[in-house]
Amino acid sequence: MKLEGKKALITGADSGIGRATALLFAQHGADVAITYNTDADGIAETARLVEETGRRALVIQNDVGDPASVAATFDRVASDLGPLDILVANAGQAMSGMAVADMEDERLEQILRVNLIGPLFCARAFIKVRRAQGGRGKIVMVSSVAQHLPTPESAPYGMSKAGVGSLCRSLSRELADDRINVNNVAPGLIETPMTADRFEDPNVLEKSLERIPWHRAGQPDDIAKAILYLSGDDADYVTGHTLVVDGGLTMQWGGA
Repeated sequence: MKLEGKKALITGADSGIGRATALLFAQHGADVAITYNTDADGIAETARLVEETGRRALVIQNDVGDPASVAATFDRVASDLGPLDILVANAGQAMSGMAVADMEDERLEQILRVNLIGPLFCARAFIKVRRAQGGRGKIVMVSSVAQHLPTPESAPYGMSKAGVGSLCRSLSRELADDRINVNNVAPGLIETPMTADRFEDPNVLEKSLERIPWHRAGQPDDIAKAILYLSGDDADYVTGHTLVVDGGLTMQWGGA
């Protein structure tokens, strides 16, 4: 039980990586606050799975790109669950098919606010919680291999994920004296609702898998296990690091 007695906040936990992380944390002894934006049925299923393990699941609807919503989330967690030990900034939005020349301002701002500014808002609130407790704690962000690779027709997505990697590095230095570890997981192609369109067309999927040396898509559990490691005592000497979990995709890029 790697997280026995710990309390964690996991954003975007209504499906995919967030759900898998919430369940794995609960299986390792943590109570979890789990957030969602619109998928009430999805978050209810996540809560059910967590509670089946005997751990608590505090469900909160929020918008990570809205600072007032983030502040309200942390107030709710403090009153209902107690001081947090772990933050997993997982919530995000995908985009594709929008060239920079044709980009809509509203869509650009939405992607950057949710994917980049959202983790910053959550980290800011978490830091205050941990400093009030005397320091220590774990922040794990979830970016994407897009932080390392070109993202034509989805430039804001790549920008946002590269920014998360930079935020991780900067915060790791800022928070070293507080002994708050800050790390990041960069998933490759993971089979989740966000990537469902990649799996609907066999030809598209085959081309995607050709680029991956492991010749398979990742599963949410593959990422949840990496997040668990970075959230536990085994990673106490790891900070400012981006752990790429992609079946070798970034090593193969351009060579397939």
